[in-house]
Amino acid sequence: MTLNHSIFTRWPAKYPDRLQLFSLPTPNGVKVGIMLEETGLPYEPHRIDIIASENQDSAFLALNPNGKIPAIFDPNGPSGRPLALFESGAILIYLADKTGQFLSTDPNTRYETIQWLMWQMSGVGPMFGQVGFFNKFAGKAYEDKRPRDRYATESARLLGVLDERLATRQWVMDYGYSIADISLLGWVRNLIGFYEARELVGFDRFKHVECWLDRGLSRPAVQRGLQVTAA
Repeated sequence: MTLNHSIFTRWPAKYPDRLQLFSLPTPNGVKVGIMLEETGLPYEPHRIDIIASENQDSAFLALNPNGKIPAIFDPNGPSGRPLALFESGAILIYLADKTGQFLSTDPNTRYETIQWLMWQMSGVGPMFGQVGFFNKFAGKAYEDKRPRDRYATESARLLGVLDERLATRQWVMDYGYSIADISLLGWVRNLIGFYEARELVGFDRFKHVECWLDRGLSRPAVQRGLQVTAA
């Protein structure tokens, strides 16, 4: 099989019959790696070095004009036609539908699961990411701590929402582990780990979230997914 897309002039596929993943182990990037490991779907990973601006390479922009990771190219897409797809949430839904895993087929439950996925994408990701910038990266040097504290306060509020949700269940959805959990694990892990914000957001008071995170990280597929494109 020959893959007819300009992305492969820059990142050739050794296994062109497999789904192709272009990513990096950021909180958004690991979502797809975890999902692929959980589903067992054959795939080939390609590391996109955003520090070296590889995500702005014309070949990558042909795959994702927004210039962000992750992105996929599935040579065996719907109706047998190839599919290029970006945005981590859209990719999770696609892979769930493709494999019949981690997203209920019951319409009400399906949309409730997607609701929590959208909550992660619109709230948790942007807020936790800003905490990372102001607490760990360039923003740390800013003398004015009001921006950092604003994002930390909102992140704590979001953790409270998740904590209440998890007070009576092991996973975000009653039916079990789902794409809602997969979307959140990398972000919560980074917030208290790589972003060094555990004390800043008062994480230890969110006992249900802490137990949920431990459960998620204990899954072998999650551990493998966190390492996809790591080197």
